[in-house]
Amino acid sequence: MSNQSVGGPARRPARPRTPRSPEAQQRQQDILAIAMDTFAARGYNNASLAEIADRVGLTQAGVLHYFRSKALLLTSVLELRDRADIEQLGPDRPQGLEFLRHLVNTALRNAEREGIVRLYAVLSAESVTDDHPAQEYFRDRYDGLRTFVADALHEACDLPADRAGTTRDAANAIIAVMDGLQVQWLLSPDSVDMAASTDLVVTSLLAALAPERFGPSAGR
Repeated sequence: MSNQSVGGPARRPARPRTPRSPEAQQRQQDILAIAMDTFAARGYNNASLAEIADRVGLTQAGVLHYFRSKALLLTSVLELRDRADIEQLGPDRPQGLEFLRHLVNTALRNAEREGIVRLYAVLSAESVTDDHPAQEYFRDRYDGLRTFVADALHEACDLPADRAGTTRDAANAIIAVMDGLQVQWLLSPDSVDMAASTDLVVTSLLAALAPERFGPSAGR
């Protein structure tokens, strides 16, 4: 799910170099932009440093001067995306219904960010392969997102603690729907309204979890 503000950036042992001059800082940003586009189009395994370097006007050694390794370049691309989403979310994570509405709004916003959606769809699927450098990133992403969505459902529905397993299952369903919608939308954008479908699923699950609050007879 390309709502990447909520899971927090993944941990990693290494950091890219910190450029000192404005020109070097701009060159590093150019490398990230080209790498994001290349990874989104080809995946990590099929994208080459040679292609990225050629597109940005550097040698492979020049790219590695900034990012040390192809794996570090990949995680830097993913964290660049995270920072943009965190800035959009604001300093405080919304709670309960507000957070669930944020998920619907994210689906709406993702319809205007094809490159980011493609990057997430390609790399999240590819990360299940052995020794993929983004595997820990996406495992942490899903763990964090699952917790946030389950907490939001619990808060919105005011469920007892013994329903934690049910809210976790519902959270997994919401995440799966949003990820699946992104793949369908990438293949046939005119046939898929990601925000409307996400809203329908969230609304239906709220009604199932707390019919007295969100069911057809609520408020009558």
